[in-house]
Amino acid sequence: MKKLTLAFAAITAAAIAAAIAWPRAEHVPASSPAAWASTPDNIARGAYLARAGNCVACHTVRGGPEYAGGRALDTPFGRLYGPNLTPDMETGIGRWSADDFWNALHNGIARDGRLLYPAFPYTNYTKVSRADSDALYAFFRSLAPQRRPNQPHDLDFPYNQQALLAGWRLLYFKPAVFAPQSARSAEWNRGAYLVEGLGHCSACHSTRNRLGASGDALSGGLIPTIGWYAPSLTASGEAGLGDWDQEHIVALLHTGVSPRGSATGPMAEVVARSLQHLTQSDVGAMASYLKSLPSVDAPPPADFEPAGEQLLAEGRRLYTTHCVDCHGADGKGKAPAYPPLAGNRAVTLTPAVNAIRMILNGGFPPGTTGNPRPYGMPPYGHELNDAQVAAVLSYVRASWGNAAPPVTTPEVNRWRSVPLD
Repeated sequence: MKKLTLAFAAITAAAIAAAIAWPRAEHVPASSPAAWASTPDNIARGAYLARAGNCVACHTVRGGPEYAGGRALDTPFGRLYGPNLTPDMETGIGRWSADDFWNALHNGIARDGRLLYPAFPYTNYTKVSRADSDALYAFFRSLAPQRRPNQPHDLDFPYNQQALLAGWRLLYFKPAVFAPQSARSAEWNRGAYLVEGLGHCSACHSTRNRLGASGDALSGGLIPTIGWYAPSLTASGEAGLGDWDQEHIVALLHTGVSPRGSATGPMAEVVARSLQHLTQSDVGAMASYLKSLPSVDAPPPADFEPAGEQLLAEGRRLYTTHCVDCHGADGKGKAPAYPPLAGNRAVTLTPAVNAIRMILNGGFPPGTTGNPRPYGMPPYGHELNDAQVAAVLSYVRASWGNAAPPVTTPEVNRWRSVPLD
């Protein structure tokens, strides 16, 4: 037994050493100590970049001090906890240097040499420039220290083994600073930098394999454990952004509402905590980049059996009773207060989880400067049973030009029991 333990330890050490040594980009030094000095300009710039990266979302427990850590993040492999980013000397990053911070952001390696789990999206943050990393470091160092010990991750075996993480990195991670494309405009490159790097949009809007690695580029996917579908951000079909006006993309990102739909669920939090605080030019750059993305090859939509007349009749009755006052008999709604249902990808996506959860639980777009008094969707889970929710959604998905598969009672039942947070 002792020999097996020693052998496993040796393998673990070798795997970690290999992951740290390769693949790893050449270290990029700070331009000078002035780059991360606690000057008003550096701190303000870092605060803005922290907003762009939505760092507060994972590093702040509800009701706790900002960036002091503690928020739980459930994954298919167990639960992780966001660490303390304040400059407390014992529990935060008070002993970290600017190089340590860069190494974590760019290479996914902690100050003590531990490999970080990619729930911290260093697979995206690796594209952040050294100058921006230094500004972020200056901002976090300017915060009031909060003594809050980091909570150990609660991961299942073998996912709690550094050797397995080292192997994952060899397969799925290669550090690389963002490289602007000379053939593209400055606006497009800025948008690409924000979307692919700090914005880490692919963390939600891409499918993941069984080991949690992102398998494609922004073509949509079900977010593990929380039960929301992040739709495609490419030009692919009705589910993508190909036919959206750029101004509508900007409106959705900056205010949470647009003539094409509203941000709800986890995206509402992203808009409220991050995107609404960005400049109009940066949000416009992101929209420009997203609008330019090519279609991603996808299998043709599967044939489906249209909803039967009896189901549609019941759905029409329920729609007339509960929905028509806000969304209209024609499904066009009254934007931005009441989003349209006709041509709205949020109600025609497959799987239909987002629409199901909105009917069951209701929800609000975010309160933002551009939408200070958001209109909400009331919950109907207490009024409608699973079969009725399936009926009204099947009607909506088959009306006003919508052509999506009907929703089944078991589908509704599956998502009724998923926690809201």
